[in-house]
Amino acid sequence: MQETTSAPVTGDAAKTALLAALALVSVAYATTYGRAVLRARREGSVAPTPLGLVVGFVTNFFDTLGIGSFATTTAAFRAWRMVPDEKIPGTLNVGHALSTVAQTIIFTQIVPVESTTLIAMIVGACVGAWLGAGVVSGLPKRTIQLGMGVALLVASGFLLSSLLGLTPSGGTAVGVSGGTLAIAVGGNMLLGALMTLGIGLYAPCMILVSMLGMNVTAAFPIMMGSCAFLMPVASAKFIKTGGFDVKAAVGLTLAGIPGVLIAAYIVKSLPLTVLRWVVLVVILYTATTLLLATRQRQKPA
Repeated sequence: MQETTSAPVTGDAAKTALLAALALVSVAYATTYGRAVLRARREGSVAPTPLGLVVGFVTNFFDTLGIGSFATTTAAFRAWRMVPDEKIPGTLNVGHALSTVAQTIIFTQIVPVESTTLIAMIVGACVGAWLGAGVVSGLPKRTIQLGMGVALLVASGFLLSSLLGLTPSGGTAVGVSGGTLAIAVGGNMLLGALMTLGIGLYAPCMILVSMLGMNVTAAFPIMMGSCAFLMPVASAKFIKTGGFDVKAAVGLTLAGIPGVLIAAYIVKSLPLTVLRWVVLVVILYTATTLLLATRQRQKPA
């Protein structure tokens, strides 16, 4: 039933074009992001706190190793009350974007994946993110709390299924074609839309790739490339509406890139099973607090 291409046709020219496009998107995004930071600086300090830098480094370090950064960052933001709930989705997308670009540059070079599959799934994620960000940026606080709570429960389900070995282990293909490619693009489009609500793309993308019969390692350039393109797209809307916390986002950016480089080039791999169980508990706790927050009666003006 699966249509796969098992030959390691990676398409060096296509990947070079992809990275060139990513460079243009990143420069445009960095310019928009920088202007927003400068505007905020006129009204007060935008320097991140030491805790904000620690959160940026740790979450991006483990993000590079495959754990994901959205759920862990959300947990940290809520545990230390660093960012208002309604600004968490925007802060995640704005702050982690450039770190994910660094991940994409690294992993598209070292992990084989068929270029058509890679590019098509990235485009699908970007379309989903653009549509999703337009909705999320205008939602009220209570709705965002409810959405993030449900999203984290979904993310915990993906993580638990992976820990228990209930998800497919994948095949050997590095790409798909035909109807299977259409399913892959549609699935990644949905994941891109959900990412603007605060649910990370990494774990569900790994499961999607495995279910399509591909080698699970091929998910790394796909999911990182998807995020590297979709996060600037989604972030542009969050920046325009002011739906992010500047200090927290700057902390994620400044400390996140060193975290990526150290994880990719120095550490490379760690025994992460115990940490994944800890993350699962933290995610469930954070989801519960978000859902309980939606039941609190709003104070009259």
